[in-house]
Amino acid sequence: MSAIPPSRGVSGIPSTGQGLLQLRQRWEALANREQRMVLGAAMLVSAALLWWIALGPALSTLRLAKIQHTQLDAQLQQMQSLKAQATALAAMPKVSMDDARRTLESSLKQSLSASAQLTVVGNRATVTLKGASPDALAQWLLQARINARAVPSEVRLLKAASTAAAPGGPVMAAATTPVRWDGTVVLTLPER
Repeated sequence: MSAIPPSRGVSGIPSTGQGLLQLRQRWEALANREQRMVLGAAMLVSAALLWWIALGPALSTLRLAKIQHTQLDAQLQQMQSLKAQATALAAMPKVSMDDARRTLESSLKQSLSASAQLTVVGNRATVTLKGASPDALAQWLLQARINARAVPSEVRLLKAASTAAAPGGPVMAAATTPVRWDGTVVLTLPER
């Protein structure tokens, strides 16, 4: 009588039942020490997979969430500050074009004095700057926005050429000469 070969699938691989039976036979054929080593390796692979798939990404997300929460809190505070400024500006009484022009002229004389010249045509004011200090210019723009309700619509500024020759040559002049601006600032005044 001939032995019946084990049932094989389409690709020549033993069927699932046969494969498990062969695996179990091989397992039982291993020595206790080898069985422990295979179990240890399987546990190590399982632990690594658990870390890479479940725990690692979750802990990374948790760590990043703290940083993002801090950044979002800072953005929220900045937005609330901007909202408060916008509300305060909206609550201020309207300014006529003539009042805005007078306020703009007086603030220009106080902040930039000799380095600026004002020309008003309609509701547009053009300020021509010659050697204006950056700090004074920034302060004047803030005053123009708040007090005269003038909104900058066009700004063309260039770094002014240094006219003073400093002792020590051009390198020393660049280090000691403060930055100055030349150019124009066009502001839109409030409508009548």
